[in-house]
Formats: sequence, C-alpha cells, structure tokens
Amino acid sequence: MNDAQRVNGPDVAFSQPIAQQIWAAKYRFSTQGRNHDRMVDDTFRRVAEGLCVKESPRDRTRVERDFFDAMSGFKLIPAGRILAGTGTGRSVTLSNTFVMRTLPDSVEGIMDTLKDAAMTMKMGGGIGFDFSTLRPAGFTVEGLDCPAAGPLAAMDIFDATCRMLVTGMGRGAMMATMRCDHPDIEAFVMAKSDRTRLRNFNLSVMVSDAFMAAVDRDASWSLVWNGQIVRTLRARDLWTTIMKQTYAAAEPGVLFIDRINAANPMRYAETISATNSCAEQPLPPFGTCPLASINIARLVRSPFTDKARVDVTELRALAATAVRMLDNVLDVSRFPLAQQAAMAKRQRRIGIGVTGVADAIAMLGARYGSPKARFLISSWMQTIQNAAYAASAELAASRGTFADYDANHHLKGDAITSLDPEVRALVGKHGLRNATLTSIAPTGTISMFAGNVSSGIEPIFSTAFTRTVTGPDGHKRDERVMDYAALVFRQMFGADVPLPDSLVTVADLAPEDHIAMQAAAQKWVDSGISKTVNCPEDIPFETFQSIYRTAYDAGCKGCTTYRPNAVTGSVLSV
Repeated sequence: MNDAQRVNGPDVAFSQPIAQQIWAAKYRFSTQGRNHDRMVDDTFRRVAEGLCVKESPRDRTRVERDFFDAMSGFKLIPAGRILAGTGTGRSVTLSNTFVMRTLPDSVEGIMDTLKDAAMTMKMGGGIGFDFSTLRPAGFTVEGLDCPAAGPLAAMDIFDATCRMLVTGMGRGAMMATMRCDHPDIEAFVMAKSDRTRLRNFNLSVMVSDAFMAAVDRDASWSLVWNGQIVRTLRARDLWTTIMKQTYAAAEPGVLFIDRINAANPMRYAETISATNSCAEQPLPPFGTCPLASINIARLVRSPFTDKARVDVTELRALAATAVRMLDNVLDVSRFPLAQQAAMAKRQRRIGIGVTGVADAIAMLGARYGSPKARFLISSWMQTIQNAAYAASAELAASRGTFADYDANHHLKGDAITSLDPEVRALVGKHGLRNATLTSIAPTGTISMFAGNVSSGIEPIFSTAFTRTVTGPDGHKRDERVMDYAALVFRQMFGADVPLPDSLVTVADLAPEDHIAMQAAAQKWVDSGISKTVNCPEDIPFETFQSIYRTAYDAGCKGCTTYRPNAVTGSVLSV
C-alpha cells in the first residue's frame, strides 16, 4: 500500500499527494525521525484513545470505537490541534480558539497580556483581543504627563511577538477588534494599508446597530473615550472609509457586535467584544473552544444521480459523537493559562461545524447559492443543531451541566427556542453540558487532508487549482490539486464527460450567492461562521459596498470579503 492509499484508504481514486503531505507535515506523530503513526488509521486510533482516557472503564472501549469509526472515513474531522496533539504527550493545547483578557489600559497590563498571549500561541492557540479598552493616541498618561502611544502601537508590539513565535502547529494567528466609536478607529481601519504592518493580525471593526442606523440616516457619529465625546464625524464617511480600505486590501472585516451579543447563548452572563483569529468563535475574556467538522461530502449517497441524498441518520449520529468527543477534549487538553482552563471547565464551549458543503451540494445536483442549496445547508445545520443539543442534554444527565448554566436565562435564548419540541423538552429536563455547541470554522488544511473536499461552507474554489504551500523552513512550493466532487464525477463517468452544471466554482458566483449561504447557515449556528465573500477584481465599488449592507440585512453576524489586490496577494490560483 502506498502513502496515498494510506491517507485515503482503499478508495485510491480519491487520493491526492497533497493529502499525504499534509498528514505527514501536520498530523502524523513523529519524534526525532521516528514515525509513531505508520498510517493515517494510527493517527485516528491515537486520537480516539487519547480522548477516552477519562471515560469510565465501562464505556471506554465503546466510545473509543465510536470516535475511531467517525474519523476513519473522514466523516468527522477534529481540528488540527486535536489531530496533531492528542496522545503525543507534547505541551500543546487541543483547543483552537482563544480570546485574551480584557486589555488593561496600562503598560503593566498590556505587557502581562502580551506574555499570556505569547504562552498561548506557543502552545498552538489562535487568539483574539479587543483593543478598544486602550486610550487613544495622544491622550495624557496620568502620573507621567506624557502622551499615550495608543492601541496601534500596542498592536505593533503584539504583532512582533507573534512573528517571533513558530511552534509545531505553525505560526501564531491573531484577531484584533475595535469598536466603531473609539477615537482611533480610523487609524485602526487604515493600519494594514501598509503591506508590511500587522501581517500576523486579522482586523475586524465592531459595528453597532446604532452606527448602522446612523449610516442609514446620514447622521453624525460620536467617537468617545471614558464616556466623553472626543470628536464627531459623519457616520457615512467612516463607513465609506471602512469599505474603501477593505476594497483595497481585504481588511478590516466587520462584526455586527450587537447581533453577536443578542444571539449569544451566554448573553445573561457576559458581553462579547472579541473573537478568535478567524472570527467563527465569539468568546468572553479567557474564553476557549475546541472544534471539529462533519464532512457532508462523505455522507452523500448515490452522488450525481437522481437518487442522490445525504444520509441524515448518519449526520445525526456524527453530531452526537462530536459532542462527546469535544467535551472530552476539554478534560484532557492542556491550557496555557489557569484562567483559560477555569473558563473552559465553567462553560465547556465546543464548536461543531461542517466541511465539504459545496461538494455535497454539487453531488446533489444543486447550484451553490441557489434556493435549493440554501435549503440544503439550512436543513443540515438544523439537523446538526438539534442532534448536538440533544446529545449535550444527555451528557448533562450523566456528567452534570456546565458550571455557569442558568436554566431561567439559558432556556429563553434563540438557540434553545428554535430547537425541535422534543429537544427543547430534553434540555429543559437535563440542562446542557456545553454553553455553545455549533460553529463553522475555516477548514482549509483538514479539508485538504480529507481528499480536498470544499472548505467549510465556502464554494468550490476550482475543479483543479494550484495551492502555494509554505513548509516549516519557510520555503514555498506549488501543489496541483483537484476538487473532491470533481474526482468523484470523473471516477463515475470518465474523463471525457463534461462536468455537470452543479459543479460551479468561485468564478461562477456572485457575492449575493455567498451571503445567501452564510445567512441560511447562521440561523442554526449558535456561535459564528468563518466565511469569505469572494469578489472579482473589477467589481464596482458601489456594488462591493452593498455586500456588507446585504449581510447585515440578511441576519449575518459579520462579513469578510476578498477582492484580488496588491496588498495581500493570494494563496490559491487557478
């Protein structure tokens, strides 16, 4: 059996060299040249066994088998931290997402936070910060009678620290957020117009409902610090500045922060002001969340035929398995900081998402973004949400609810009231083991590992494309890759039959198709969604600007776009 077969099993037609390369570079357990994982099944066994060490002896064998069976067909794919770190004894965290403490407005507080961030990134965590708590540049520092350097100067220090750190998980990743009423918001928006600055940060502006209303009315907008108005500008001018910068450089993104807080199942106990590095997980200070994705493409039966369907029974079972798997992650994972470990145990947040969505839609004969595609993603996420909440309630019955659970408040949230009646009843009876359960993360690397299924809920980039891969030594190389659904079709019908119309790619889609899919999924996701709206380079600015308003009106929690530009370059090319 060759390496490609080991990665993808006996289904050689679906194997691709890049999958073996990613497994070997990212997930295979090796020490000093010795490969402890001889084949990919060894990786899955290691993870399954490692996540069951705290299961009761009565349940351990059964649960370990369930975990292995779910992973072995690439149906349930834990996030990279879990695949790479579980059962290795390495000093890494198995949790992907972190938000740091509320940044104190002091040199001591900033540097303490920087140290905590460095320790978190060193162990493999991606992190987010809200820089809105730092006084604006030029404001007097009490006791020193000198002007403050401001949030952007602090961000430069964090960026330099991140650049210094390279771990077995790769380079660190960070998110910076700032409120739309902070006096330094314009400087924040424009920070990455310098192509050398803040390259280890993603940036997002926290946009409030009041600001969106002011834009609609063409009203003035106050920038405030410590409750005092510093200056006033035209809301539309600030909005246009944000739009022009993201049109030119793909950043900053926008978070509709009031919607995020209103929909947060833990809204009664916290206020969210930051997300993890890729924005799919809004979290409180010291919050954390492990992730896993259900590969919808692997659940399609009779693809590209009139009988094509997704095995919904298996989808439910995988969602339940994912709940137990990720709940176990919280008990066996290391955490860089004691506060993170405490928050993980108090709230037990987990994030079950999906990948292979666009491939599955194509296999079912639908066009990404179409009414049928929107119905499909909505129905799949509804199924996952209900199955996950039911499984968390069952776990609560045997293991107890998460410590911060308050039934009087939690049961009134949108995530609960939208569930099926029998699931609501189950939650009402037992409570929940986990504060949040669903989140759609970017899955670029694990999707490649699974045979190059389409990433997350993103469309198919191309039926064949070149991916630029950066190795541990910094050397870049190009890899030619084919889309999973296209390979399935070729195996079924041969190389000479034209690909079906359902196999649309990014180049075939309008921005509205992306937003429609994100909005359809968001209704059944209790956390966030990492999604990029790809735009053609020649899209008119006015059309581009309307994308963000469409996302807001559609009920999305945020919006990120990418238009080819000279600042960011590109990882993928057709």
